[in-house]
Amino acid sequence: MTPQTATVVPQVKAHKRLIRRAALDNSQRLRHIVQLAFVLLNAWLGIQFYLWVRFFERGGIGLQVPRPAGAEGWLPIAGLMNFKYFVLTGHVPAIHPAAMFLFMAFLAMSLFAKKSFCSWLCPVGTFSEALAGIGKKVFGRNLQLPRWADLPLRGLKYLLLGFFVLIIGSMSAAAIAEFMHTPYGLIADVKMLNFFRQMSQTAAIVLAALFLLSILVENFWCRYLCPYGALMGLASLLSPLKIRRNPQACIDCAKCAHACPAALPVDKLVKIRSVECTACMACIASCPAEGALRFSLAPGRGAAAMQPRIRRAVTPLAMVGILAVLFLGTVLVARATNHWQTNVPRAIYQELVPNADQATHPGY
Repeated sequence: MTPQTATVVPQVKAHKRLIRRAALDNSQRLRHIVQLAFVLLNAWLGIQFYLWVRFFERGGIGLQVPRPAGAEGWLPIAGLMNFKYFVLTGHVPAIHPAAMFLFMAFLAMSLFAKKSFCSWLCPVGTFSEALAGIGKKVFGRNLQLPRWADLPLRGLKYLLLGFFVLIIGSMSAAAIAEFMHTPYGLIADVKMLNFFRQMSQTAAIVLAALFLLSILVENFWCRYLCPYGALMGLASLLSPLKIRRNPQACIDCAKCAHACPAALPVDKLVKIRSVECTACMACIASCPAEGALRFSLAPGRGAAAMQPRIRRAVTPLAMVGILAVLFLGTVLVARATNHWQTNVPRAIYQELVPNADQATHPGY
């Protein structure tokens, strides 16, 4: 073998490894497919729920469709309230039980696979990511707030979460059940729909501002204001799965840190414990060094503990499987036990839905 051949052969092999790795790393393509599927699912539920509401608003005339219980996924506060009721009493609540089951499914995702709900399933997160992409195309990049502003602003979502936890934490099981059976509680989903259908000028201005800020600053709502994401982040601290970096394989290119939507210093850490990590795997997808980054359990004992590259890694396809099992499994359990639908007599809906604007919060 000539000296030139000795130099070229390793370079060709390294190039082939990079090509092979790029072909195998389909995490972002799979994630975008899952995101799109969940957006379409929510759109279908939204259309079905709208038609259900319009049937009652028209006095029972026109197309009648069943009420989609899955729309209760847009009632996270009701889900949290019902979850507390379930923990205290051991009984599944009669009103908005699907909200509780979906809340439990999304919480389980964070407990098992970091804050994956936010980056793989949440429609708001998907739209926020798309808006950030528009910003990158229009302006070349997204704005990065200075650290002195970024860190305090991240605390806002925890303040909002604390507010809701404080209010719900002060309620007894009886108080929660009583609230859910008030006219407001019964049609909280209709009130949510009407918020967007009959949006006030103030609400429109706020949403427009969030829209613009999400174009300029990547994941503005998710990073600074989403209390649901804050809860999922805290739960994710217990997740056994984490992004792990193998310093021996790392080539210190910092591409992972630049790709991270949460601006985490992935290239400086061995294990990503941060509550901001959403397990989006963007850092892994950007890494050119084979085996440098893995979404995995801790190294096993024995040989695995002695060799950092040997990890019990979760592939993108396995991640899809985990999310599917937790989501579909929870829904199937709820359906099989007849705890999915809110069973309210049609006559009550006929009275309350057309007059939803008159149903005020019991605390007012």
